[in-house]
Amino acid sequence: MSSASSVPAAPPRPSGATPILSAVPDVAPEPSTRLLLLLLLGAALLPRLVLMPFNENFYGDAVARTELAERWASAPHLITSYGDGAYQFGPLHLYAVGAVLKVMPDKALAGRLVSLLFGVLSVVPLFLLTRRLFDWRAGVWACLAFSVWGMHLQMSTTAASESLSLFFMLWVFALIAEGLDENRMGPFFGAALVLNLACATRYDAWMFMPLLSVALVFWGEDRVAAFTRAAGFALLCLPFPLLWMQGNEMAHGDPFFPIHAVEQFHADWTREGVARVGAWRFRLESLGFWPGVALLTLSPGVALLGMVGMWRSWRERPDTRWLVLAALVPAAYFTFRAVVLLDFQPLGRFTVTELAVLLPFVVPGLDAVRGAGARKAVAAGCSVLAVAVPLALGLYTFRADGRWQDSLRPVSPTSTNPVPLMQVARFLEEEVAPKGGAAVVDQDPSYMDLQLAFFSGLPEERLARVRWETFRKHLRLTQAEYLVRFDNGTLVSDPGVKLEGRTLTLDGVAYEEQDGFSAPLHVYRRR
Repeated sequence: MSSASSVPAAPPRPSGATPILSAVPDVAPEPSTRLLLLLLLGAALLPRLVLMPFNENFYGDAVARTELAERWASAPHLITSYGDGAYQFGPLHLYAVGAVLKVMPDKALAGRLVSLLFGVLSVVPLFLLTRRLFDWRAGVWACLAFSVWGMHLQMSTTAASESLSLFFMLWVFALIAEGLDENRMGPFFGAALVLNLACATRYDAWMFMPLLSVALVFWGEDRVAAFTRAAGFALLCLPFPLLWMQGNEMAHGDPFFPIHAVEQFHADWTREGVARVGAWRFRLESLGFWPGVALLTLSPGVALLGMVGMWRSWRERPDTRWLVLAALVPAAYFTFRAVVLLDFQPLGRFTVTELAVLLPFVVPGLDAVRGAGARKAVAAGCSVLAVAVPLALGLYTFRADGRWQDSLRPVSPTSTNPVPLMQVARFLEEEVAPKGGAAVVDQDPSYMDLQLAFFSGLPEERLARVRWETFRKHLRLTQAEYLVRFDNGTLVSDPGVKLEGRTLTLDGVAYEEQDGFSAPLHVYRRR
């Protein structure tokens, strides 16, 4: 049988099914796979290229990841643990961004190019997966929906890791579908090796090792073959996780040290969320988070068709149940932790893999609509919504601050930092950095100081950041002319600081506040 690059003809459609979006009968010859993929790659690339000049690194720890990758690029080495340069992140994304930084020193762009590349390439495994499970038309429409998926537009034009991770996960699913369809071990081994790469990128990929292994045990009538297949897959999933666990055990005394660090962040965020809105409201919001993000970012039409298609396929196509479980089990697990255990803060980027799995089921969901005219009307309406919803959301949140804008921005196609912050960052980049100046940067509880330093254009040797343990040393070395203070920042609580009206005195040096900037940031100039 052929490989994934030349997938055999799609299996027969379930009885009673009819073509959805074309009058061409099923027996019509399939277009060239290469041509289809080129067109779909172009469809995914176009909206992302439009957003590239406007989007900024913000969510998904894009700034922190880029700065860590920059440090690694200055001294390349094999990262073996949390404290060896990766901290709570997987090392593979840092390697990828660091490698690009070696040839492109623009740190604001390097990580975004990595995301753009793998974000666009994701349509290849998505098409091959959907085509194998259903047919080429389902693959085309899944990829077209993916190309305008609002949240992924942001993630593939900023420097976070979700774009790279999702590419690997879709590749894993495509290889598993190939192995099940052709009853060959090779694709399962390939899927396990690719899953190692996903696990080296993001920790939420780790749960797919046991999940997919168990799913493979129960697939097929031959129990011995199923167990052999699952055992081989599970064993080949282990190399990176075991090496990473060993490195963290040796460095920190805990093999799961990075995962525990991430979970501590979520526990803290959960306590803050419960304190802000109350336990029951937090539970209710968490209960509807996964379907809510699907409806908001994929658009209501695409999300609902995907959900209906999943339900229909579960009942009529047992061979697709493993993929349905790959979406439902992680969503149910994180929802349980947020709703019942109250130790997890749902975030949009944690839903990416599960939401992507809805896309192969969009056309099967449309099959459930009775009548050719009704199907065409639903398809047309869903297509309009698929474009209109992310477009409206992107325009609403673009360079706009406010309660609702701030809440929706993490899942919007557009990613922009707060307007007052970028105003100060541009001032430092245009007026201070070119003149060889330096600045003191306050520590902000919401980490906006990281964003400010990143976009300031000032190298580390010309920054004295309160967040650093070496703050006083850098303060003496830089003799900074400018100082940036945040409302609720920690600088004012420093024993060496006195704030009186528009004058801030730091270690006996007076700084006068400058006009033209907006709260919560305040810019001071040395007298």
